[in-house]
Amino acid sequence: MYKPMAIILKAVDVVWVLSSLTFAVVAPLFDSQVVLPRGLYPAPLVRVHRWFAAEFDHYLVADPPPFFRGLVWLALAFLWPVCIANVYAVITCRRRWIANTSLMAGVFFLTYLSAMLGEMLVSGRATPKLVRFYASFVFLAVTLVLRGLCSCSELPNTAGSVASSSSAQKKMV
Repeated sequence: MYKPMAIILKAVDVVWVLSSLTFAVVAPLFDSQVVLPRGLYPAPLVRVHRWFAAEFDHYLVADPPPFFRGLVWLALAFLWPVCIANVYAVITCRRRWIANTSLMAGVFFLTYLSAMLGEMLVSGRATPKLVRFYASFVFLAVTLVLRGLCSCSELPNTAGSVASSSSAQKKMV
C-alpha cells in the first residue's frame, strides 16, 4: 500500500518541478508584462504576450483591471521565489522542501484562481477556451495542496523520532 502512494507522490513531484521551472521562466518574461511597461521587453516577447491574449481572448491580460495587476504583483513577489526555491531544492537534493513549496504554491494558486475565475465567470466575458485553460491550473493547485498536506502528516512521526533519539542521547550522557 505504501509503494503506490510513493509512486503517486513522485509523479506529483515531477509535475511540480517541471511546473516550477516553467513558472520560474514565464513569470518574469511573460506575466510581468501585465504590470511593467512593454518597452522593457524585446519585441518577440511582446508579440507572444499579445498572441496569447488574442488566442485565448484573455481580456484580463489584454486590458488588465487593477485587481488583476495586484494578483500579478503578488505572483511575482510570492510564487516566483517559491518556484525558484523548489527548483533549488531538487537541484541540491533537499527534496523535503517540496512538501512545503507544494503546499504554499497550491494555496496561492487556489487563491489566485478563485479571484480570476470568479471574475471571469461572473462577468460572462470568459470564453470556454479560456476557462478550460485555467481549469488545468485548478487541478494542479488542488494536487499541490494535497501533496503538501500528505507530506506534512508524516512530519510528526519524524519529529517524534528525532525527539526520542535526542532524549536517548541525553540519557546516555
